[in-house]
Amino acid sequence: MGLKYILNTVLICCWIWQSLAQSDPSECLKASAKSCGECIQVGRNCGWCTKMDFLGMGESAVLRCDDVESLKRRGCAMEDVENPKGSLRVEIDRNLTGLASGKGIRLEDLSQIRPQKLSLKLRPGEPQTFSLHIQRAKDYPIDLYYLADLSISVQNGLENMKKLGIELKEEIQKIASDFRIGFGILQRNPCAVGETCTSQFSFRNILSLNSDGAMFDTLLQQQAVTASLNSSEDGAAAIMQAAVCGDIIGWRNAIRLLVYYSNTGLHFSGDDKHHSVLPNDGRCHIDSHSVYTMNHHHNHPSISHLAQKLEKNKIHLFFAVKEELKDIYRTLQNSIAKSKVGILTSNSSNVIKLILNTYHDLSSEVILENSKLPKRTLIDYTAHCNNNTVHTGEDGRKCLGIQVGDEVNFVVNITAKKCPKNKKKTTLNIEPWGLNEKVEIDLEFVCECECHKNGIPNSPYCHQGNGTLECGSCRCNEGRIGQFCECNVDEVFSDDIVTSCRKDEAAPICSNNGDCICGQCVCKRRENPEELISGRYCECNNFSCDRHNGLICGGNGICNCGRCECLPTFTGNACQCSLEVESCTAANGQICNGRGVCECGRCRCTGMFTGPTCEQCPTCPAVCTILKDCVLCKAFNKGPKKDACDQCEFEVTLVERPDQLSQRYCSFRDVDSGWFCFSYAVNDQGVPEVRVVKTPGRC
Repeated sequence: MGLKYILNTVLICCWIWQSLAQSDPSECLKASAKSCGECIQVGRNCGWCTKMDFLGMGESAVLRCDDVESLKRRGCAMEDVENPKGSLRVEIDRNLTGLASGKGIRLEDLSQIRPQKLSLKLRPGEPQTFSLHIQRAKDYPIDLYYLADLSISVQNGLENMKKLGIELKEEIQKIASDFRIGFGILQRNPCAVGETCTSQFSFRNILSLNSDGAMFDTLLQQQAVTASLNSSEDGAAAIMQAAVCGDIIGWRNAIRLLVYYSNTGLHFSGDDKHHSVLPNDGRCHIDSHSVYTMNHHHNHPSISHLAQKLEKNKIHLFFAVKEELKDIYRTLQNSIAKSKVGILTSNSSNVIKLILNTYHDLSSEVILENSKLPKRTLIDYTAHCNNNTVHTGEDGRKCLGIQVGDEVNFVVNITAKKCPKNKKKTTLNIEPWGLNEKVEIDLEFVCECECHKNGIPNSPYCHQGNGTLECGSCRCNEGRIGQFCECNVDEVFSDDIVTSCRKDEAAPICSNNGDCICGQCVCKRRENPEELISGRYCECNNFSCDRHNGLICGGNGICNCGRCECLPTFTGNACQCSLEVESCTAANGQICNGRGVCECGRCRCTGMFTGPTCEQCPTCPAVCTILKDCVLCKAFNKGPKKDACDQCEFEVTLVERPDQLSQRYCSFRDVDSGWFCFSYAVNDQGVPEVRVVKTPGRC
């Protein structure tokens, strides 16, 4: 279990990471959502700020919808952010149970897939991910229903039909200990006197699914040719009744096989001239005598209708037909999922082999199918099969070549892109092909915010009760508009109202950056959702401030109405200057060595001083005097500091000639050594460089 559990956990985490990585923080603002419900449907990271004083002057209510992190940066505390999440709850999770794992297990209690039921709440854009575990039970039961068309023109056709039925029973009994067989026929059913008939044949159930093989043989041998008429118009209706009359036929939770034996073609709705009868309703109409009663009243089904009922009831259809009819039935095979065509031969081996191969395929593969999804809801599968193989995409629905007892796992990811129009709950079923078991998933869509339930109708906050206070903003009553429902729609364009949207008489309305609504400016939205226009007259914005290094306010402040508001440690028109002084502090602890001013993190030195902290002064006479004794001891091992030379914090380099010194150098006459010359400088790394002419003499 360990490795499979780890793989499933990693994959689920990958789904979550991928969906986060693909989210666009600006999509929330771009949506211009006018309510909390609209907002949370935009994307999984979109939140709605319910703080009543969140919006500034001239800002539209749509700015309440933003990426959650952006809302926090804009001053909306998390307790004021509506950001509901989806959820997943496992309702039924019985352990996997094989028939061979314990005696006395009833077929209806068999569990080959878990969990069996879940409840999902889907918020648009937020996937819900879970694992399904499937284990094929050993010796899974088989139900086989044999449906024969007895309108056979030659007697040997009847004998072949009986022979095939008995051989099928014997071969399947060899591979399945729990096997039941039954059969039905198309029998002659002439019209009553005075009745107008469109069909002369009717389906009759001879033997419901039963484990008594001897009874099947006996009843099959008793059948005789009913007529030499063509019953092709009624074969499709007979197949339909065999599929939908589950209680009468006796279908169990088993592999369900339906074999249709005929030497004629099939007719379906739309390919004949009988338009006066009622359409086939796909329901069971078998009376107490086991006979289909609506053959004179209902048209035969369409191909798609029959295919739908077969799939819904998990029935695998096999056509056993003569060689000359194979092309006709193979055309049907393309329209009826999972149907197959077997060619009748003298020993019927072709049909038997086909059915046995299908059973073995069903026993060694797991293929998942799901019922119809709501619009804009997506499902994705990832299969974890034998030998740690992983399949995605369309192959993520299936595991092939598995052995009885092997457990395979599927990671299922369900995402609602949008809320359905009716926003109602619905049920989704996931079913393994060939197993009459399913996972039932109740889907509920998160399309509204909790604050929506707590709206205050006729709130005083909404201009004397002209609207409902909902999720921090006003939803105006009919005939009222404005941020606070303060305006009557009939007064929108009056001169007095428009005048209040001008900064002065000569100024344009809302600075040409907005619309005057109810005497208040509602500022325009920019193409870039991060760029906001605000202010009573839409005269302010957050994008026209000075820039430094290509960044608004140097990236060290906030642009507020055209001016940079710098962070505490920065200053300047574009917040380009740091107020930190650490880089200006000299070794002696003084700012710029006491010889300059720290500006924007750099020393501006005074006088003749230079260097990062104003510690250098190559042309100052005092420097020569200060360094003289250290140069004597370092270069010539003489002078007053001869015995304390290790206190000198620099090393010297001896040169041959005076022209190898810097342009400005120091020259002294020592009593013992005579004249000596040296130069002093500090390199870019702040390391002193002292050069001394090694041969004393006047420079």
